[in-house]
Amino acid sequence: MTEADTTASGKGADQRPDFASGAKRGPLPAGVLAVIGTVAVSTIGALAMATALGKLVYDITGRALDLGLIGLAEFLPTAILAPLVGPMADRYDRRKVVAAGLLGEAACAMGMALYAASGPTRVWPVFLLIAGYGTARAAVAPALRSLPADLAGAQLARVIPLNSAAWQLAVIVGPVLAGFLYLGGPAWPFVFGTASLLIAMVAVLQVPDVRHTSGQRAAGETSSNGPLHEALEGLRFVRRTPILLGAISLDLFAVLFGGAVALLPAIAETRLGVGSVGLGWLRASCGIGAGSTTLLLAWRPLSRGVGRALMLAVAIFGIFTVLLAFTTNFAVAFIALAVLSSADAISVFVRGTLVPLATPAIMRGRVSATENVFIGASNELGAFESGLAGHLFGVVGAVALGGVATLVIVGVWWWCFPALRKVDRFEEVMKPA
Repeated sequence: MTEADTTASGKGADQRPDFASGAKRGPLPAGVLAVIGTVAVSTIGALAMATALGKLVYDITGRALDLGLIGLAEFLPTAILAPLVGPMADRYDRRKVVAAGLLGEAACAMGMALYAASGPTRVWPVFLLIAGYGTARAAVAPALRSLPADLAGAQLARVIPLNSAAWQLAVIVGPVLAGFLYLGGPAWPFVFGTASLLIAMVAVLQVPDVRHTSGQRAAGETSSNGPLHEALEGLRFVRRTPILLGAISLDLFAVLFGGAVALLPAIAETRLGVGSVGLGWLRASCGIGAGSTTLLLAWRPLSRGVGRALMLAVAIFGIFTVLLAFTTNFAVAFIALAVLSSADAISVFVRGTLVPLATPAIMRGRVSATENVFIGASNELGAFESGLAGHLFGVVGAVALGGVATLVIVGVWWWCFPALRKVDRFEEVMKPA
């Protein structure tokens, strides 16, 4: 094992790192800033395109259902390809896997720019391009999510909130830029997104080589049961680890029912009476709330009662989703989105730290691929659920019912996953490589 292997996999029970104090000491490991830069730049472009995409589709059809179909088109490639991309992230150079996926995303983004510039009147080409983008992103996600844990080791509790802060900064900048760029023409947010993805591709190639985990797997642990058995190892590992299953599935079901962001174009238009710039600021409020919280977590990481904090954060997410459903005031909607996103940031921090620590290094790609299906289901499939519910019950009914369902889910998970609820410190769940 290299030194990086030893660091990433943890130490003996009496020598585990102190996440409360160690997270604040020493320089960041080599390559971490390049990973954070990759996340920030690619997410700025992705969120700018996501904001413009919702506006473009709603301008073409005026139907909430089509906003949901955007999420479905993004989710299906993730679900279908998960058994393949997880082993790929564990066997090959994760930097190059991410770079290749980002190049594919950029190609689809440029296709979207060209179609948006043509004065589109039909949405089916948009959905085809979204599916292509989702295919490329399915390859990016498990490899990119594994890199911070590979590089950070005992400083993971420091790196996770910094990584999340970069993502949340992008959530602020991307939508606001999209709102203004869209005024110049619907193609411009996609041109900007294409450039961002290409810059991110260059950034990730500056990360030091961390193929030690995949090399160890390929050299010594090739499955004798065939590629399908190996591909599903991540799912089996999550299923037999209650803390992982509870944390990941809580996110799945809570956001599946409570995801109101997909309906923001309809909320902005029909409930708040604002245009593309107002929509951009509503999307940005999510980043403002979550970004401020992740910066606080980076400065003062959560170190005690992490299981209870996760469940409380998801409950707050549900409460403010209900508030968002009923308001017709832009300021109240802005604040509700900021608070629910702040709660979601706490959830992301806890889950983002628990999952890699509770997973051996040689399994992180496959577990991340499994997690990506759950997260994709909660976000993209949740967007489809929100769009369908908005079509059936109206925007207010869909968002309100989603918030209430989230609160019910928290109550059920509180009793069904006591091991997750009782996690006090992150180091309790650490696994060897």
